[in-house]
Amino acid sequence: MIKADMHIHSTVSDGSFTIPELISRAKENGLDAIVITDHDTLSHSKQLPEHSGIRVTAGIEISAFDYEKNFRVHILGYNIRNIDLIEKTVRPTLEARHENSLKQIGILNQHGYEIDINDLKKADGKYIYKQHIMENLVRRKKAAEMFGNFYYSTFKNGGICAFDIRYISPLEALKAIKNSGGLAVLAHSGQQQNFSLIPELVKNGLDGLELNHHSHSPKDRETIREYAEKYSLFLTGGSDFHGEFEPVDVDLGDFIAEQSGIEKIFD
Repeated sequence: MIKADMHIHSTVSDGSFTIPELISRAKENGLDAIVITDHDTLSHSKQLPEHSGIRVTAGIEISAFDYEKNFRVHILGYNIRNIDLIEKTVRPTLEARHENSLKQIGILNQHGYEIDINDLKKADGKYIYKQHIMENLVRRKKAAEMFGNFYYSTFKNGGICAFDIRYISPLEALKAIKNSGGLAVLAHSGQQQNFSLIPELVKNGLDGLELNHHSHSPKDRETIREYAEKYSLFLTGGSDFHGEFEPVDVDLGDFIAEQSGIEKIFD
């Protein structure tokens, strides 16, 4: 039986581990296979080593939002065939997120935080996320910790940087994956409590549901299994590992994929 973690983030998006570091850690943790699912990009697909000792493939996690129902929705894409097509869909999100971060940096600098953009770590060497801003502030001792009072009072809860971009719709994200020849999986639906979207997503080609995730309660997993059985969806799972850029303490392999998902992705 293959032991696979199918939801992982690298420094190509908002993870703190490079791809070689992720592979090394996965091997140390006894994994047979991993899928790197960076946010809104497949740039990492060109950066995977040919020989690593374990099976490493590239997926994607597309950020979306249902503005009618007020649901945040993340959709994982696996086995993407047409990378250029899906990149065309997601690149505006990357660019908008970067511009949003630059605006946040401007506001922070007005308040005396003296952030030098050239000193920031960047996703794929190009794009700035909130995590990169926070890493800089913590490193320079302008904030005590990555996800402490400063983060939640500044970037959340009506803080001076508590504003976001406009995301594509869940159906746009789903169709981008399907039109690119991939398999589409609704990520951590328990975390985002967007179960009611599943029937409509199924009508448009949804293939699977992420069952194993650190945010899911026993009730969430029960609900996900019920939807999977009703609509004949495969189940998968992963750690959603971000390294130090994640407030939850999880490690690679803590939440491994279900066998049905492994069979679909690693057939």
